[in-house]
Amino acid sequence: MEYTALKNVRLPVSRIILGTAFSPMNQGEAVDEVLDNALALGINCFDTAAVYGDSEASLGDWIQRRGNRDQVLILTKGAHPTVWRNRVTDYDIRSDLATSLAKLRTDFVDMYLLHRDDPSLPVGPIVTLLNELKAEGKIHAFGGSNWTHERLEAANEYAYAHNLTPFTLSSPNFGLADQKGDPWGWGSVSIAGSERGEARDWYRRTGMPVLAYSSLGNGFFSGRFTSREPEKAASLLGSAAQRAFLYPDNLERLARAETLAAQLGCTVPQVALAYLLRQEGLKTFAIVASRRPAAMAENCAALEIPLTPAQCRFLESGEA
Repeated sequence: MEYTALKNVRLPVSRIILGTAFSPMNQGEAVDEVLDNALALGINCFDTAAVYGDSEASLGDWIQRRGNRDQVLILTKGAHPTVWRNRVTDYDIRSDLATSLAKLRTDFVDMYLLHRDDPSLPVGPIVTLLNELKAEGKIHAFGGSNWTHERLEAANEYAYAHNLTPFTLSSPNFGLADQKGDPWGWGSVSIAGSERGEARDWYRRTGMPVLAYSSLGNGFFSGRFTSREPEKAASLLGSAAQRAFLYPDNLERLARAETLAAQLGCTVPQVALAYLLRQEGLKTFAIVASRRPAAMAENCAALEIPLTPAQCRFLESGEA
């Protein structure tokens, strides 16, 4: 496993992060084998959220049973909107966080993200509130999930101008698959694809970590179908993954990943993860929700594949 130290996070963070938005975790059930295996592989960061059903409770129960809070980094998210309204408010953020802490059976969260932004609001009060929660010891590092780089920059400019702690984390979509549609709604933000180079340049310039969700395209690079089987892909992928990733351009990227996997003697998922993890100048982490121990071990082994910049360009466009 590879680890990277991040500002305000008490342990170096594993480059592979276990996502917990899956059944039966989101039913609050025990999945000790999955979580034990992840920790044994060196994964020390676990991604969850207030809207992932009871996955926080499942994770918190496991941490309590194992007595391993000192080894584990919890990344959770709050302030997700509803069909009635946006929820980036003092009341909703504090309420979500209080519930998350109770479910997780902990008095602090290592990494806290606002699950969505409300661009109609000024960033100043949001930054101020997160600083208050940090001063109270309830959160350590904080940032945004599905925040545009422009809003992240505005938040941090406010923080610097007012001698406050800035956002030090961001979780957009990123990976070899270009997220062309919004998978779930609510303003999902991606920095993948040829049209989002400006956003990636901002991340390179600022050094903001990229905690990439849907790192395998929500199953698009799972290896369960080939680039020549779009009908099979449609039958296996959920509606969110189809909206976001099932497009001809991505099938072409899948075909190139298949070619490179055959050349390197590895799997398509490993090539896709290696692409994400070997981006020049980007501080990337891959959030992967894998329940099978063998699959998670395979994902972690992607860290051993040293893709070159030329190979990354080939995967993107077919050009070396």
